[in-house]
Amino acid sequence: MSSAPRAIVAGHGGFAAGLLSAVEQITGLSDRLVPLSNNGLSPAGVDAALRELIEASGTRIVFTDLPAGSCTLAARRIARDIPDLVVVTGVSLPTLLAFVCGADVDTAVGRGREALQRLEAPRGT
Repeated sequence: MSSAPRAIVAGHGGFAAGLLSAVEQITGLSDRLVPLSNNGLSPAGVDAALRELIEASGTRIVFTDLPAGSCTLAARRIARDIPDLVVVTGVSLPTLLAFVCGADVDTAVGRGREALQRLEAPRGT
């Protein structure tokens, strides 16, 4: 099932492409996301690339990797011009899986938070 992109995933290096690869393998719904890497881009280049993707895709949701990373900073600058732009930072695979399967942004963020756990080492058998 194909669908128009619902969000952009932006981050360092191959972060976004890796998450989309995992989303595709698990759900087959990676076409609902558009990846953006900051690799080789200046801050102004990230800003320009992100603006272009937002305009081309019509999405109003941007998931980023780091709260103070270049992609997040660019998204926050763009949000000044596009008031309905939603920026979610610290994105994880569980968050994106919930989102592409139809959860709204807040629910998807909650699912990502719930999935984050510290597991104890198994005790002896």
